[in-house]
Amino acid sequence: MMEERMGNCWSYTKDQFDNLEKHTQSGIEFVERYSKFVKERSEIEISYAKQIRNLSKKYQPKKNSREEEENKYTSCRAFLSTLNELNDYAGQHEVIAENLTSQIITELSRYLTELKAERKSHFHDGRKAQQQIESSWKQLESSKRRFERDCKEADRAQQYFERMDADINVTKADVEKARQQAQMRHQIAADSKTEYSNYLTKFNQEQNEHYYTLIPNIFQKLQEMEERRIERVGVSMKTYAEVDREVLPIVGKCLDGMTKAAESIEPKTDSKQVVESYKSGFEPPGDVEFEDYGPGQTMKRTVSETSLSNSRGEAKERPGGGKSKGKLWPFIKNKNKSPKQNKEPLSNRFNEFMASKPKMTCLRSLRRGLSLKLGSGPEDFSHLPPEQRRKKLQAKIDDINKDIQKEMDQKDALTKMKGVYEKNPQMGDPASVDPRLVEMAMNIEKLQSEVQKFEGWLAEMEGRLPSRSDPPRRQSGLYESQNSNSTMVDNNCAQDRESPDGSYTEEQSSETQVKVAIANTPEFDDEFDDGDEETLPTIGTCKAVYSFEGHNEGTISVTEGELLFVIEQDKGDGWTRVRRNEEEEGYVPTSYVEVFLETNTKGAMTYI
Repeated sequence: MMEERMGNCWSYTKDQFDNLEKHTQSGIEFVERYSKFVKERSEIEISYAKQIRNLSKKYQPKKNSREEEENKYTSCRAFLSTLNELNDYAGQHEVIAENLTSQIITELSRYLTELKAERKSHFHDGRKAQQQIESSWKQLESSKRRFERDCKEADRAQQYFERMDADINVTKADVEKARQQAQMRHQIAADSKTEYSNYLTKFNQEQNEHYYTLIPNIFQKLQEMEERRIERVGVSMKTYAEVDREVLPIVGKCLDGMTKAAESIEPKTDSKQVVESYKSGFEPPGDVEFEDYGPGQTMKRTVSETSLSNSRGEAKERPGGGKSKGKLWPFIKNKNKSPKQNKEPLSNRFNEFMASKPKMTCLRSLRRGLSLKLGSGPEDFSHLPPEQRRKKLQAKIDDINKDIQKEMDQKDALTKMKGVYEKNPQMGDPASVDPRLVEMAMNIEKLQSEVQKFEGWLAEMEGRLPSRSDPPRRQSGLYESQNSNSTMVDNNCAQDRESPDGSYTEEQSSETQVKVAIANTPEFDDEFDDGDEETLPTIGTCKAVYSFEGHNEGTISVTEGELLFVIEQDKGDGWTRVRRNEEEEGYVPTSYVEVFLETNTKGAMTYI
């Protein structure tokens, strides 16, 4: 077992120092490559989430558009729910990218720095030990060569002494000198031998310590470092899988929400909604009376009351006395009618109204025709069928009542704030609130008059809804309200008759009277205005100096020290409009916050 354990030790590769250095370097490069892989995966997740969010936003119904109107159908609501779930689904991919960055990329980056420093330290120690053993080896070789050289010198001195001693011609002094030289060389050789022996013993000890102690210890540390690196890579790979697994429950909920939305689609309910949306309230027309023919009499040519076309009640005949071209019923096709009709410009149609003297529409029908052509309608919705008109009027009344309630809540909040100012003058001037209170009172009074006006039209309309025995006739409140101001127009306009498509056929004999009535109608120029409301942009930031509890509608609660976005400055009423996020916004007292407007805002200033 011991031999097996020692066999797995890097100390057995002590002669492969350079190869181990290359191996550990390749391990570091592998960690860097894996870290780069995770980083690219994170970037892909962020890009995918962004594309999914943009896709969801692209197909969200636009405000005040036909798509928003279609949300009353279950299929459209299901699609909207799917888009919302898809947006949450994109958020989970952002969570994946965030967790990959924080749990793997950042950690591996820090670990790589530590790993490189540790590897550098170990190999520095290894090179130092290797340099030391090489230095000892060089000293050993130097002492060995010196010992060899001294021995050779001693041998030559001994041979020279022996030749001198054998020569009879040499003096005794020369012989003695040669003998002393030989003895000295032998002594030097003996000293070199001793030095060589000492260096050899020292080298053997250092070599033994180098290969059995120093290098194994260094390699053991390198082995532990490499094993920790491999283990760290394994943990990172496991974390990589866990990051995906953690979001699976929420992703499953998103998919379940999409499935639930699809299952909530009810075709029967949508069909009923279509009936409720387009139900006109008109009764089917009565029987057509028989007209007998007599000598000298001309039979009348009139448009059927069942016509759904937008003809102005003018039954145009062909030159040969042919039949009318009006459509008689929704499912009856007119064979003589061309498959494609060119729409007349508004100016041509208006000139036709003004120039047509035998049969001229009165003011209300003229305004209704213009409104229908321009895609708008009168304020009292008199261009709509009774049932649709009733719904529009009721919705308008509900909206105005909400505005009234909002104004009243703001007025109550201002009144309370004025009371706070009166008790604590250091917080603000009570008189600064009075102009805003007066303005709110005027706004409430104006809105209440609007409610009364629409309620009057609603009461009039509900009182005139046709029953089974009544003919399909009605008059708008706008037309009746003009009786006192336009007597001539009223006397020259025929009784209105409305076809199922909402058009009227009326007669008037004066071109000038129509012009005067149009000039006296204040709503005429306001019918074509669109009131699309856009989200207010951010014009600065603010910090709450005091906490504020926004209990009333239109206000928002803030805590001391909270940072918010400013979307509307104080207009002298003591309130500033702020936004916390895309869904939370409202008014807070200006004295409760410290506002920092952007420098590019007109009239920018910082105030408390």
